[in-house]
Amino acid sequence: MRTSVIHLIEHPEKLKQQLLAWSRSFREVVLLDSNAHQNTYSDFDFVLAVDALTSIQTDHYNAFEQLNQYQKTTQDWLFGYLSYDLKNDVEDLKSQNFDGLQFSELFFFQPKKLFLLRGNQLEVAYLPMCDDELEEDWNSILNQEMATVQTQTSLSIQARISPEAYLEKVQALQKHIHLGDVYEANFCMEFYAENATIDPWEQYQKLNAISHPPFAVFLRNYQHYLMSASPERYLKKVGNKLISQPIKGTAPRFEDATLDEQAKKELSINPKERSENIMIVDLVRNDLSRTASKGSVQVEELCGIHSFTQVHQMISTISSELASEFSAVDALQTTFPMGSMTGAPKISAMQIIEQLEETKRGLYSGAVGYFTPEGDFDFNVVIRSILYNEQNQYVSFSVGSAITALSVPEREYQECLVKAKAMRKVLS
Repeated sequence: MRTSVIHLIEHPEKLKQQLLAWSRSFREVVLLDSNAHQNTYSDFDFVLAVDALTSIQTDHYNAFEQLNQYQKTTQDWLFGYLSYDLKNDVEDLKSQNFDGLQFSELFFFQPKKLFLLRGNQLEVAYLPMCDDELEEDWNSILNQEMATVQTQTSLSIQARISPEAYLEKVQALQKHIHLGDVYEANFCMEFYAENATIDPWEQYQKLNAISHPPFAVFLRNYQHYLMSASPERYLKKVGNKLISQPIKGTAPRFEDATLDEQAKKELSINPKERSENIMIVDLVRNDLSRTASKGSVQVEELCGIHSFTQVHQMISTISSELASEFSAVDALQTTFPMGSMTGAPKISAMQIIEQLEETKRGLYSGAVGYFTPEGDFDFNVVIRSILYNEQNQYVSFSVGSAITALSVPEREYQECLVKAKAMRKVLS
C-alpha cells in the first residue's frame, strides 16, 4: 500500500515544469503528459514516476512471460516500455539491422515516488519506505526553477537512407504488394547524429512545446533517454475493456484557416489514406479478437480526423472485452507490435520491412506506458520521438509511412519529412 497525499494546485502548468526539473536527480524517470487534450479514455492530465524500488530489464527472449510474472508479483504501479523488437518473442522473427542506441528490449520499474495530476488535483503516492520524505520532497519541488535554455552545439544530422535509396526501397516494397506478399507495410528510416551531447530534459521541453501531443513522454533509464511527442495510443485496458486507437493518414497544418480546413477535408476523403486506415482497423480487430469475449469487438470510430499542432491525423477507435481466461499482459502480447507500425498481413509485413530497413527499430515504434495495481494499463506508440544514448553520444529519430499499391514513393518521402520536422527543429 502507498501513502497518498492530495494537493490542490493553483498553477498546474507551472507544477509540471517544477516536477520535470526535480526529476533530474533520479536514475529512473517516466513522465507522461496529455497536454490538456480531452480524450474519451483519458485518466490523468500528467503523471510522473521516479526512483525504482524493483525493475525488470531484458532482451526479447521470453520477455512477455517475465513481464507477466513481474506484474502479478508486484501488483503495484509499474512504468516502462516494450520495444518493437519484442516481435521476436511473439513470432519467429529476427532483428539484425544496425543498432546505434542499444536500449534494452523491455524495461519496467516499480516507482518509489508517484505523482498523478487530474485537473488541479495532485495525488502524491509514496511507498512506505520513503513516505517520511513526502514533506521534504514537496518543499523541494515547489522551490524548483527551470534552468535557462542552453544553446547546444549544432548537431550534424544524417539520414541512414538517402532519398534515392528510399525511392528504390519503396518500389521494392511495392513489388511485394503486387505479388500479393503484403497489402500494406510501414516502412521507416532513421536520422541520427554521432558524438552528440544534448540535455534531454531541455530537448523534451522544446519538442513538447512545438507539438503539444496527447501522449507525450519523457523517459530515463540511467543513460538511455526517450523524448516523445506521440499523438497515438496503442492500447488501453480499463477493467475488462480494451481500447486501441491506430493512426493512419497524415496531412500538414496551415496557418491560413481556409487552407488548413481544405487539407483536413482532403485527408478525410482521400481514398489511399482511408484504405490504409481501414486495413489497419481490420488488423486490430483481428488482433483483439484473439483475447476477446465472443462478439465484443467493435469499431467505435472509423477514420475520424483529429488535428494536432503540426499535422492532421486520421484515427480510428476499436474496442473489445477481454475474456476472463486472459491476463493484462496476454492482451499486450497478442496485439504487439501495433498494426499501425507494421502492416498487413502482420508477420509478412514485419519480415519484409526487416529486409528493407537499415536500422533496428528498438524503442521506436514500440510503446511506453504503465500498469495500475488493479492490472489496468495504458500505452502509447513511440513515434515523433528523439532517442539518446548518453554513453555512446548517439542521438536518433526515425520516421515512416504506410506503403500501399497506391503510394507514390516521392510523396511518401515528403510525408516522412513532414513527420521529421519537429525533431529536426529541436535538434538543430
